[in-house]
Amino acid sequence: MLEKMEAIFDPEKVIEEFEAMTKDAGRVQKETLRKILELNGKTEYLQKWGLDGKTDPVSFARCVPLVSHDDLEPYIRRIVEGDVSPILTRNPIKTISLSSGTTQGKPKFIPFNDELVESTMQIFTTSYAFRSRLFPLQNGKALQFIYGSKQFQTQGGLAAGTATTNVFRSPQFHKTMKAIHAQCCSPDEVIFGPDFHQSLYCHLLCGLINRFDVQLVSSTFAHSIVHAFKTFEQVWEEICADIRDGVLTSRVTDPTIRTAISKLLKPNPELASLIHDTCSGLSNWYGLIPALFPNAKYIYGIMTGSMELYVNKLRHYAAELPLLSADYGSSEGWIGANVNPDLPPESATFAVLPNIGYFEFIPLKDVSDFLSSEPKPVGMTEVNVGEEYEIIVTNFAGMYRYRLGDVVKVMGFHNATPELQFVCRRNLLLNINIDKNTEKDLQLSVQAAAKLLAAEKLEVVDFTSHVDLSTEPGHYVIFWEISGEASAEVMKECCNCLDKSFVDAGYMGSRKVKTIGPLELRVLRRGTFHEILDHFIQMGGALSQFKTPRCVSSKNNKVVQILCNNIVKSYFSTAYD
Repeated sequence: MLEKMEAIFDPEKVIEEFEAMTKDAGRVQKETLRKILELNGKTEYLQKWGLDGKTDPVSFARCVPLVSHDDLEPYIRRIVEGDVSPILTRNPIKTISLSSGTTQGKPKFIPFNDELVESTMQIFTTSYAFRSRLFPLQNGKALQFIYGSKQFQTQGGLAAGTATTNVFRSPQFHKTMKAIHAQCCSPDEVIFGPDFHQSLYCHLLCGLINRFDVQLVSSTFAHSIVHAFKTFEQVWEEICADIRDGVLTSRVTDPTIRTAISKLLKPNPELASLIHDTCSGLSNWYGLIPALFPNAKYIYGIMTGSMELYVNKLRHYAAELPLLSADYGSSEGWIGANVNPDLPPESATFAVLPNIGYFEFIPLKDVSDFLSSEPKPVGMTEVNVGEEYEIIVTNFAGMYRYRLGDVVKVMGFHNATPELQFVCRRNLLLNINIDKNTEKDLQLSVQAAAKLLAAEKLEVVDFTSHVDLSTEPGHYVIFWEISGEASAEVMKECCNCLDKSFVDAGYMGSRKVKTIGPLELRVLRRGTFHEILDHFIQMGGALSQFKTPRCVSSKNNKVVQILCNNIVKSYFSTAYD
């Protein structure tokens, strides 16, 4: 497929191949598993489980256990340390991806190889093909807020970086972006710059230099797009000065970035005045993106799950410009493409590509029964519409029956392949005793309480949570950063609303009998979550991969410390008094 990128890209041909593949999804899944096991069957890990050359789904499920990252970590550690024997894959792993690490405060090492690049490009081209039917692009450019973290050498000499960095550095990425009319406005020196603040500034500058050529605005996550235009609100006059004079601001100090930008930046007083007048004419920055980039067709990025919080702010910047949610995957690999781009982000679904991995699904309808054993996983074509599942992934990079930890809901089928809606991370639980509240429960609670703020023309800028067991009994702590100052009365109402909105039976019962203490709402200083972002970047992360942790573990000492050092006010719920 990557070789075809050299030829003229034909979206209808891609859709035709996708339709044929998904009509025969069951067979394609069996064939994909066979390829994975034939390629890697003689590895140390798979031989341990006694497959003896079998490649069928029944034998695979019977012999090979379900695993988490902790189970595979000893094998991955040996690879990281330089062991080139066939441990997890027949062909040596030469690159390692780092997960975001925003929840536990420590990134996971994940094997990365050419097959994962291949599946990434297949996802990109598939979703682009469906988008192009609704929003055809010409030979323009994309304002992409993408950032590559520094790659480093592991103890064993492997290149290591975030999953996004590994993709951005691949030659296939540039070929594919060119083929689908999504070439980045910014040079590589900006994408891979050593300081993301300088890179962000230059992304904005490069976009405005090319403002009439920009056909889409995108980033990996919605958070990054919102963050970019919040930054623009602060620096727009400086950017106008750069464009007017043709001289880059002194805030950008990296010599490689300065050299690259100097080749693009020429004095253009007319453009500077146009941008200045445009910004001056906006009301509270509403419609900023289409005002700056009049030929943009849509805004594109992951807007589901923990990114839903930023959709309203993004709509404010976008006005009538469509918001299209990007595809569904993780650091461990991709799962599905958005082939229904006309759906709003809140309703986005993702059609599983049956040839990029082998997928199993654990039914979750009976998880409330603590005495029942976990249901057996079912195959991709055996799931039921309307039910929720945890995804199990087997891929070409050495992850076998790997518990991704994501909960999804089956919304329907595209031919014979399921269309999934992301629900939440299964392991992000607020839990003290018999209570069990997920990331989704937390999100719904915050959305309910945020309506009280909206009535005061205020909004929740960002939020997270923590279980405080230092008190007796333990209690939930919700951290909010808000856009202005609300009265104590409103904040107390918000706190009570948060508490009452957790409708898990175990939580409600525990609150009534006081085995869980009153929920605490802690209001943070403005900029606290930016400080958490800076900490993440300092740890070697990339802004492209940053997700605000929605539940901060006690193990994540530094983030807990940042939060606790920035508390302005604190309120306790009286909802169950």
